[in-house]
Amino acid sequence: MHRQRYNHRMLFHFAAALLILAGCAPQKREAIRVCPGKGSAAEALSVLRSHSENATPLKANGQCRLQYHVEDDNKPKKESFPVKLWVNPQTDIYLQGDIAFDAKGIVLGSNENEFWLLMKPKEISSYWWGKWSQKSSFGKLTINPKLLLEALGIATVGSEENWSLSNEGPFDVLTKQKGQNESRKIYISNCDYLVRKIEYLDKGRVIVVTELDKYKEVSKDFFAPSVIKIVNQTDDGDKDSDSITLNLKSIKPVNFTERQRKILFARPQPRGFEHIYKIVDGNMIEQPQ
Repeated sequence: MHRQRYNHRMLFHFAAALLILAGCAPQKREAIRVCPGKGSAAEALSVLRSHSENATPLKANGQCRLQYHVEDDNKPKKESFPVKLWVNPQTDIYLQGDIAFDAKGIVLGSNENEFWLLMKPKEISSYWWGKWSQKSSFGKLTINPKLLLEALGIATVGSEENWSLSNEGPFDVLTKQKGQNESRKIYISNCDYLVRKIEYLDKGRVIVVTELDKYKEVSKDFFAPSVIKIVNQTDDGDKDSDSITLNLKSIKPVNFTERQRKILFARPQPRGFEHIYKIVDGNMIEQPQ
């Protein structure tokens, strides 16, 4: 009788161990879907243009993780703060970050003519701005309005000239050639045909990477990513890259009044900043106070 109880206890413990081991075993990963891609760069670009043309005005809020450097300091500054975002395609954007107990500690914006970035933390206290007509690049802006607009699906792909299409497993990859070098690579899921990654290159070297995930339907035929990560690759291998990650909890269509547009998408005056820079052809030129 005692032996029988002993056997029952052994069986119970053995069965429990099997259940625990089964629960701890590596779970089978869901296979990445691969679908037939587009047949040409012209077809792929046509889909991207259509998506951009369907872009609707939107507002969103969420959380931001920002990593940036201040001058002569290899150790990055890290901030996490709530953000609010308003977008009015094709050129108007306004992002406001509540940092260091300041509801407008970080402000990013642009309209048809200008773009700007304001950062108020004491160790950086800077105001950057420029005109679209005077820029060939944004220099080393920590947050770039053009990249954020493109991340939201408001992409400027231009003409079909100098674009080529290749396939890499689950992605159709559009590559833009500039002279002898590649200047941009767009990785598009060949199932839902939404952009998952954009690489910006300079003389063959990747300088910025944008990663996009968890798309949400904003309106009919327009989807926007709720997770956006933009990384500025550093020239110095010993220094961490500057990056911004947006996790948007709500993305909703909105109709802006003329008054709202004038308030949100107008460049604010550069008051109360230690440094004021104007960006011309990628060069940051400090302005007198």
